[in-house]
Amino acid sequence: MEAREAEGRTRVLRALLVRPLLRAQTDGELFRLARRHAEALRGWFDRETGWRLVVESQTVRLLTSYVPHGTTATAVAERHPARGRKGDPPFTRRRYVLLCLALAVLERSDPQISLGRLAEDVVLAARQPGLDGVAFTLSGREERSDLVAAIRLLLGYGVLVRVAGDEESYVSADGDALYDVDRRVLAAILSTSHGPGLVGAALGPAPTIDRIEATLHEPPPTYTDEESTRRLRHAVSRRLLCDPVVYYDELPDDERNYLVGQRVQLTRRLAEATGMVAELRAEGIALVDPDDQLTDTRMPEQGTDGHATLLLAEQLADSGPADVASLRRQVTRLAKDNAAYWRRTSQEPGAENAIVAGALDRLVGLGLVRVTGEGPDAVVHPLPALRRFAVAAPTITSRGAR
Repeated sequence: MEAREAEGRTRVLRALLVRPLLRAQTDGELFRLARRHAEALRGWFDRETGWRLVVESQTVRLLTSYVPHGTTATAVAERHPARGRKGDPPFTRRRYVLLCLALAVLERSDPQISLGRLAEDVVLAARQPGLDGVAFTLSGREERSDLVAAIRLLLGYGVLVRVAGDEESYVSADGDALYDVDRRVLAAILSTSHGPGLVGAALGPAPTIDRIEATLHEPPPTYTDEESTRRLRHAVSRRLLCDPVVYYDELPDDERNYLVGQRVQLTRRLAEATGMVAELRAEGIALVDPDDQLTDTRMPEQGTDGHATLLLAEQLADSGPADVASLRRQVTRLAKDNAAYWRRTSQEPGAENAIVAGALDRLVGLGLVRVTGEGPDAVVHPLPALRRFAVAAPTITSRGAR
């Protein structure tokens, strides 16, 4: 019985790390498990990460708070933008702004709203003081598509529930869509350490985006050694859970000293609770999911792009830094060698550029390489974690006589 209970807690914890908002309507079994283990989960998240778990009658929300720091962590975050749906283009600055404006409009809207009416209110909201650099008319197809991307994200979260119509007809300017607004989910969307109103008053006029984000998630001051230690534990645990790999040389001194001293105990607790496996190396630590479920970027992966990425990773791990031009030439050769397995277009002129760009985007997004410069002269530097993809020469031993 205890083993089943532990398995249930691990299952919910993993689900919350992937999707920190569970709903009774769409996540039936997981939602029930989350409510059943709410006390244990709440205590674990508070103790290890400082994140707050809010359990309501229809929603379970893990209020995560993490701002990436360091070259690798920042590059990883930049490679994981929001998308309206799986396979859709990544969010641009315009789409993020439209998402925030749509949420602000929905806070004051009726329980039911049409997409056209929402668009009109977003245009009006963009004219408020302080948004002078933002201009939306939503009269063109491209701008309407940007708004629809934000709407689809809200549909995925459950903030909106489609009642009638569809978004494509709105993009084509020959139709509309109608939604119910789930205010319980809407109220659970915002996740910050401090209220936006307090932060806005403290920052003063014209703060930068980076300053706003840092202040929203800035931890409270500490007054005792115990509080300082707890803050370090939270900061390091968040890095290990949110980033694919954590390198010691990119950590602040206090976090690095804490992690080096507590790495065995800390990673054991995180691994036992999440089902992940800790890889401890001289250069850093990675928590690896053997089930490959706690990531949106998998490696290795099937298909032409996945195979090309793996082969380039092996080359970089074995040979060291290389410029993009040489990697493109390598992909051209690989496309010929793997013609029977790769898609046909991989041998067309210029196809190597897109394949290399996609591979590097994946490798950077996993914290495996760093790219300096731009264009074909840019240099790709392998990072220590890439060594796990190096191919060693086989060792052949003779079988003894029976």
